[in-house]
Amino acid sequence: MFSHHTPGELVLPTRRKFLQQVGHGFGSLALAAMLNEQTRAAAAVNPLLPRRPDFTPRARAVIWLFMTGAPSQVDTWDYKPELQKRHGQVLPGSDPQTGFFKTSGKCLKSPFGWQQHGQSGTWVSDIFPNLARHVDDMTFIHSCYLKGNNHAPAAIELMCGTNVPGRPSTGAWVTYGLGTENQNLPAFVVMHDRKPRGDDQIWSAGFLPKTFQALALDARRKEAIDNLLRAKEETDAQQRTALDLLRDVNTAHAQVRPTQADLAARINSFELAYRMQTAAPEALDYQSESEATKKLYGIGEKNTETFGRQCLIARRLVERGVRYIQIFAGKGTGGDGSVDDVPWDGHNNIEANHRSCGAATDQPAAALLADLKSRGLLDSTLVIWGGEFGRTSDAQGTVGRDHNPHAFTTWMAGGGTRGGGFHYGATDEFGYKAVENKVHVNDLHATILHLLGLDHEKLTYRYNGRDFRLTDVGGHLLREVIAGDI
Repeated sequence: MFSHHTPGELVLPTRRKFLQQVGHGFGSLALAAMLNEQTRAAAAVNPLLPRRPDFTPRARAVIWLFMTGAPSQVDTWDYKPELQKRHGQVLPGSDPQTGFFKTSGKCLKSPFGWQQHGQSGTWVSDIFPNLARHVDDMTFIHSCYLKGNNHAPAAIELMCGTNVPGRPSTGAWVTYGLGTENQNLPAFVVMHDRKPRGDDQIWSAGFLPKTFQALALDARRKEAIDNLLRAKEETDAQQRTALDLLRDVNTAHAQVRPTQADLAARINSFELAYRMQTAAPEALDYQSESEATKKLYGIGEKNTETFGRQCLIARRLVERGVRYIQIFAGKGTGGDGSVDDVPWDGHNNIEANHRSCGAATDQPAAALLADLKSRGLLDSTLVIWGGEFGRTSDAQGTVGRDHNPHAFTTWMAGGGTRGGGFHYGATDEFGYKAVENKVHVNDLHATILHLLGLDHEKLTYRYNGRDFRLTDVGGHLLREVIAGDI
């Protein structure tokens, strides 16, 4: 509080000067408090407003290509020469005391051709001729594992961090933590063909407010949104007046029920639907794309039409600020040529099943990577590819493979990942179990959140008297798969 007037002369501040300086300080505190209250009030009115991340994000959006039914790691991205050599022999146990392999089945070699691709020399199965050209943009995690051994529990565990029903999904957590950049479109979008096992729980908001629930688009209905457009006989002014009245009534109802978060979510859903009437049809109108772009994605071809359309829509949504998109791949055939109940689920004939699923998804997924990259979007968009678990190295029946939660491969591209065809973790020589740098789903989630600028230990929500988080009490950041220093 003292000031220097001339060298050697100490001057006390006047009473007026003292009060001005102190007053300015209190004014700053008051302003900060007011701004904080305004931020909280805005978040209460619209929880999907953009929120400041914990640190600078590397990705602003996620597109998760979920290969429903579980691709076999040893028939896609995890080449095992020893499995090829030992075909027909009993799969050996590496440790009788721990029962490393609890099976007496016979080794089943991969029926596919394998070649090395890219500067990284990554081995790729021949069911992915298009994706093989992008391996140097990918980061492979070969040592993923989880607890669930059936499709629904495993899918719920992979999406929600645990297979306990009622927990929020990854997409719901992300939108809760970050909001969305485009208030005229949903923050979290799911696209599916036939619903995967696990149903809506896989993309549920759980105990989070329903504002963070996904918009699910069914491919069988060409990704149409029910009841979106205003009735023809109603004008915009009439609809706006009706919505204002409904908002006022609902707000008054909610004010005396502050603990019922879903009331605010209901108000927000009406307002979002109103804003989406123009924005959503435009975003979903992939027909406005050039013929060359549609051909790139395989739109118009029988095998690739559905997944290609979904991947192209995902790119359009990312361009327009949608935060989190998941595509649950459909379509697949069994050994007898019939359509499988679950795609990528090669119990009877791994070759017939995986060739069919590869033919349906390879070109569109590769087109998505190429399209994002050409538009300068891949660096800021995290693309993830994988299923809910892996498959066994021994035969089920004669030429099929059973479920295997002990090892599966997930790859990521863009969004701040290391790329360069980097391979993290490893399975044993038969591809049966993860043995090096094992990655639980909580570790995968911690890393995804980090790439989006979120600390997985700080992203919490209080429910039933305790704080919950996506990674529960686990989760370790996979620093090696992230580009640069962190």
